[in-house]
Amino acid sequence: MPPSIKTLDSAQVSGHRASAASISHASLPKAASRLLSLLTRLKIGTLTVHAPDGNNQVFGTHQAPFAAMHIHRWDMCADVLKSGDIGFAEGYMAGDWTTPDLAALLRLAIANRDHLESAIYGHWLGRLAYRIKHLLNRNNRSNSRKNIHAHYDLGNAFYELWLDGTMNYSSAWFEGDHAKDMAEAQKAKVRRALRMVNAKPGDRVLEIGCGWGALAEAATTEFGAHITGVTLSTEQLAFAKARMQSHGVQQRADLRLQDYRDIDDGPYDAVCSIEMIEAVGQAYWPTYFQTIHRMLKPGGRACVQSITINDRFFERYLQSTDFIQQYIFPGGCLPSPSEFRKQAQAAGLQVVDELNFGLDYAETLRRWRERFMAQLDTVRTLKFDDRFIRLWSFYLAYCEAAFDEANIDVVQFTLAKPA
Repeated sequence: MPPSIKTLDSAQVSGHRASAASISHASLPKAASRLLSLLTRLKIGTLTVHAPDGNNQVFGTHQAPFAAMHIHRWDMCADVLKSGDIGFAEGYMAGDWTTPDLAALLRLAIANRDHLESAIYGHWLGRLAYRIKHLLNRNNRSNSRKNIHAHYDLGNAFYELWLDGTMNYSSAWFEGDHAKDMAEAQKAKVRRALRMVNAKPGDRVLEIGCGWGALAEAATTEFGAHITGVTLSTEQLAFAKARMQSHGVQQRADLRLQDYRDIDDGPYDAVCSIEMIEAVGQAYWPTYFQTIHRMLKPGGRACVQSITINDRFFERYLQSTDFIQQYIFPGGCLPSPSEFRKQAQAAGLQVVDELNFGLDYAETLRRWRERFMAQLDTVRTLKFDDRFIRLWSFYLAYCEAAFDEANIDVVQFTLAKPA
């Protein structure tokens, strides 16, 4: 039975209780010895590895930041060497290893990515099957609905457990104050997007990817606009429609189960799209931006909030696949900032403003993960098992660490269509 998820104290996180004998490589499986040898390349921070027999080894600088991991089955080492971060995540989901602080461990790995490249990316042959699977998941019309269903139709009750009351499943904007209430920071993000497109009473605003209706609510109740929102999630659509009705604004809200490529009732005064481009897929970025251009009136503006990957890693990222694409967002792909600007320009749109707030996303994810972990008993009553819980815990910590280490960022891009 895999070990259960639990929280340990800071001394265990730092490895300061590592007093057992050192790990003997002579008796290890070949893959385990190879992985431990790779860990001697750590140049930033300190990692304490606890072996299944209770022995341990300390790697790195013996200085902060500290992290620790407990290996319960050496088999996980072969999976990491073969499949990189995907194999690492699969080992965690299987209970082959645990850690007292998942985000700290992942931050340490990301900070040392240049020194641990083969452990992070794995062997090309080992990742080939995952790459083929990712390519087969590309978001054509039939796959798009299937891929969205796989993530967003887990049930509104599941997301309500750990999202705040605004039901925003995207980064909050804390405006420099991480002590701010999450709901207020989420509302600030939505209001900024609507302000950047100059939304005003009577305007027709299109939202590509309307989620559970947070922006639609603000557009209608605070800005007096008419909103058209599209989604491929039946669960989200039902929730968003009920939300509009509860505020008495259903006459100004046309929310639909529709593919963004099929919208044909423009032009609109403004377009908003909050963290939907990540699910589009690289092959369909031109179509996505052309849709925004086609739906906007001349002189109109769009606000697109996008997670972006650091330009330095973009080409390698495109040629590979990762844990997120395999287990969380099938068919998804992050643009780099440069690629986003290039795609927008090719569609005839000008980038007129950019707001970067990646550290706010790290804070958002920290709070989501804390709420999620506090609700595990309820999650289980919804018929989700421990493997699912470890998957989601890894996903939230993985993203938190990537934002903290600036591997990825989140940007509100404001686009203008020439008059």
